[in-house]
Amino acid sequence: MAAATDRTPDRTLAAAGMVLVYATLIGFTDNFVRLIAAEGGLWQFHATRSFMAWAILLLLMVPLRLRLRPKNLRAVVARSAIHGSGMVIYFGALAFLPVAQVAAGLFTAPIFVLLISRFIYGHPIGPVRVLAVAVGFAGVVMVLGPEAMRGASVAAFLPVLAGALYALGNIATREWCAGESAETLLGGFFAALGVLGLIGMAALTLIPVEVPEGTAGFVLRGPVWPSQSFLFWTFVQAAGSLLGVGMMIKAYQLAEASRVSVFEYVILPASAGWSWLIWGETQSLLALTGMALIAAAGIMIALRARR
Repeated sequence: MAAATDRTPDRTLAAAGMVLVYATLIGFTDNFVRLIAAEGGLWQFHATRSFMAWAILLLLMVPLRLRLRPKNLRAVVARSAIHGSGMVIYFGALAFLPVAQVAAGLFTAPIFVLLISRFIYGHPIGPVRVLAVAVGFAGVVMVLGPEAMRGASVAAFLPVLAGALYALGNIATREWCAGESAETLLGGFFAALGVLGLIGMAALTLIPVEVPEGTAGFVLRGPVWPSQSFLFWTFVQAAGSLLGVGMMIKAYQLAEASRVSVFEYVILPASAGWSWLIWGETQSLLALTGMALIAAAGIMIALRARR
């Protein structure tokens, strides 16, 4: 895939602000996924959320003058497929690996962003950026706890693969799709997840499996008749994700992926903050120290950008 030539100037601080909005929104909406998972399935959730997201996009297309048609269809489809596949692998791994281990694997993405940016696209990567990624990832491991690094196996490679695909998709935002509008890439992202959701629903209908009760059956549950609660919280997810993911996409269009990816670490403390406000869940001293390291990593990149 050829790199785009009409890239925008690097605006790291503006990108940081957009990632902060993204993390705040996604951290809030993701706290209610547990309500969806109690009765619905992951694949039906993806398909339903994507349908709702596209309905919102189409309703807003005329009044907001949104441009949904891609300039480079091949690049947009490739990016959407890569991001969608990464998310499916991530959620699929949740069926047989601890949540902390899976999350830690996904948060290797900034490391892959550095490697791909440097060795495939030839972007110079300074020591401050390398240090920020290392400090941020150390903070992630501390937030997730010691269990994040336990149980290394072949299966544990899957979340790391998801992190690599997520990293490549984020790099593609600026390298392949710099001329696309944020709403075009947003529509492609939800279209890919919607198609994968429909495939998962069809597979679990044709080959039913034993499904645990409640949230434990989220990944393995096939299509069920949706309740009002499922539809309401899925709509909240769709609306929040549209704005949040749209901000994240715009951030990757404004600045180099190796800078923006460090800011994405902030989604962990944002989610923890909302969990405390909504559910009263508290964090250990180790987790709070990890959040401080995550903040320090973002500050390092922001101060470097100002200089």
